[in-house]
Amino acid sequence: MEKQKRKELLEAYKQQKTIMGVVQIKNEKNGKLFIMGFPNLKNKWASQRTQLELGRHMNLALQKDWNEFGPSAFSYEVLEEKSTEDMLDVRYEVRQMEGKWLEKLTPYGDRGYNKPGL
Repeated sequence: MEKQKRKELLEAYKQQKTIMGVVQIKNEKNGKLFIMGFPNLKNKWASQRTQLELGRHMNLALQKDWNEFGPSAFSYEVLEEKSTEDMLDVRYEVRQMEGKWLEKLTPYGDRGYNKPGL
């Protein structure tokens, strides 16, 4: 690759903004929700889906239902997103955003896959 083109691609990559946020995976069969925040939303659905398809998702209850109902029973939605530009503590901000959605949607017990207090 010529030097100038490579330099342009590198500069374009540096200019990309990182977006943090909170996502929801919903089981459309039983209405259960899984809420989780990420410091970088890029490709999160692809990575979550891959973990589920490989049987290696960290949430065992979600994994069990994925195995039982199959991928078509689940939807993915970004609930909130923000640019990380000029943020001092992205992980703190993500936890605050996630906490707000956990409080609002209460995805615990029969309503979801999250565990209270985690």
